[in-house]
Amino acid sequence: MLTDIDIAHQARLRPAREIADEVGIEPDEVAPTGRFKAKVSLRILDRLQDRPNGRYVVVTAITPTPLGEGKTLTTVGLGQALRAVGHSAFSCIRQPSLGPVFGIKGGAAGGGYAQVVPMEDINLHLTGDVHAITAAHNLCAAFIDNHLHHGNELGIAPHTIDWPRVLDISDRALRKVVIGLGGPMHGVPRETRFEISVASELMAILAMAEDLQDLRARIGRIIVARTAEGNPVTTEDLKVAGAMTVLMRETIKPNLMQDLEGGPVFVHAGPFANIAQGNSSIVADRIALKLADYVVTEAGFGADLGAEKFANIKCRASGLEPDAAVLVCTVRALKMHSGRYTITSGDSLEPALLSEDLDALEDGMSNLVKQIENVRALGVPVVVAINAFESDSPAEHALIAERAAEAGAFRVVAHRMHAEGGQGGIDLARAVVEACEEPSSFTLTYADDASIVEKMERIATTVYGADGVDLRPAAERAIAAFERFGFGRMPVCMAKTHLSLSHDPLLKGAPTGWRLPIREVHVSAGAGFVYALCGEMTTMPGLPAKPAGEHIDIDAGGNVIGLS
Repeated sequence: MLTDIDIAHQARLRPAREIADEVGIEPDEVAPTGRFKAKVSLRILDRLQDRPNGRYVVVTAITPTPLGEGKTLTTVGLGQALRAVGHSAFSCIRQPSLGPVFGIKGGAAGGGYAQVVPMEDINLHLTGDVHAITAAHNLCAAFIDNHLHHGNELGIAPHTIDWPRVLDISDRALRKVVIGLGGPMHGVPRETRFEISVASELMAILAMAEDLQDLRARIGRIIVARTAEGNPVTTEDLKVAGAMTVLMRETIKPNLMQDLEGGPVFVHAGPFANIAQGNSSIVADRIALKLADYVVTEAGFGADLGAEKFANIKCRASGLEPDAAVLVCTVRALKMHSGRYTITSGDSLEPALLSEDLDALEDGMSNLVKQIENVRALGVPVVVAINAFESDSPAEHALIAERAAEAGAFRVVAHRMHAEGGQGGIDLARAVVEACEEPSSFTLTYADDASIVEKMERIATTVYGADGVDLRPAAERAIAAFERFGFGRMPVCMAKTHLSLSHDPLLKGAPTGWRLPIREVHVSAGAGFVYALCGEMTTMPGLPAKPAGEHIDIDAGGNVIGLS
């Protein structure tokens, strides 16, 4: 059986300039960064401003297992399938982080015959955007400690500094560190932490920025600490915002790549899908919508996280409205939501999970029903896409189709794009085209002028199914301060586990009779949202007992092997 990278290496790739020419990007708007990838200038939006937008389709999912359910695969494959039925189409996905590539998850370019290529490029460095963010972020951290060392003119209270260092590798030993040891010449001692680079607010900003000047303005609004009197200290106050923007000046340009069938893909920005919005960039979607009949954009994790934030954070900022949504599910994940099975990264699946079990499937169906409800509440038609596996039975697919239709799905379609590429998604593509013609009334979950607490309550009760929220004292104090500073109209980004509709990863299906604890509340003033920590969140992953990196190597011909 061929691995993803084996399949990717068999592909006959087209030069990036050829892809650009075909979709209507002019030569002075594209800068190749190698033969098969390129940066696209935002000047193209000025040229195409009067061209109507194509159809906008967001791909989301049920609450996934730790293995993922094929959402990126479906996003990329649907672009291939739409072209196979005669439409021009663009896929837009996030850039993966190096940490998971060498840790548990492996690559994030799709899979099988529905993936972005060169596969090793997207997973390993790409065009250096994450490295630029890492450098800019750490430059700011160095400015903060340098400011303390040279007298602290701004009056920063060291215990309020909330700007860590970042690194694009999973390393649990760096989650809590002490810096400045060794005497006065080495700086001011204090506790701090490392986070993975994609958790940086700079990554969330990149995904939200309208252009280079907006990127500069947003970076200048970042709050890194407070004074002893409680006033915010920004990167502008530290006089480092301009230098940070210089390091990130090329990152604002989307990265043009291709899928296995030669179709165009934008890979741009990769914010965390819990503490940040979990969606690719606004500018990539905007450019793609001017160039194609259909744009398929991916929202991270389940509909309770990625799709909710796609609507309430990304679309609120961009003004773009989706025409339809695709909700990905698998038989195995729905069986897991029955509570009868456990799926763990790195472990083999239980044999019983691969046999027909309609009772377990029925018991786990509540998660699918709830996530359909969540997408329908946004006012757009939802197509349920069953990512089919060989172990699935026709009766299991029929049961999913029946329950999804009862829950209000526009269509339910099984696809085999992992094995067959675009041809395996023809029925899905046609269903999406039909869904985009349906009447829709895009609706946000809460109003701008609702209070921060009201926004949290609204998400918790209507999207997650909680009975309400419980604020810890630290969260209450932070909310009061943020509203005093004028951040009350910002959208709210809920940071919780992706493995449950609740804050507890052990609660499967669609749990009821629970309340959502809000432990802490922070503000990403540059990205433009307040984020609430619900339960325990880790922003620096650790490596598993057997990291994926053990299998990654290079052969005598210089080809990467073992990347999955």
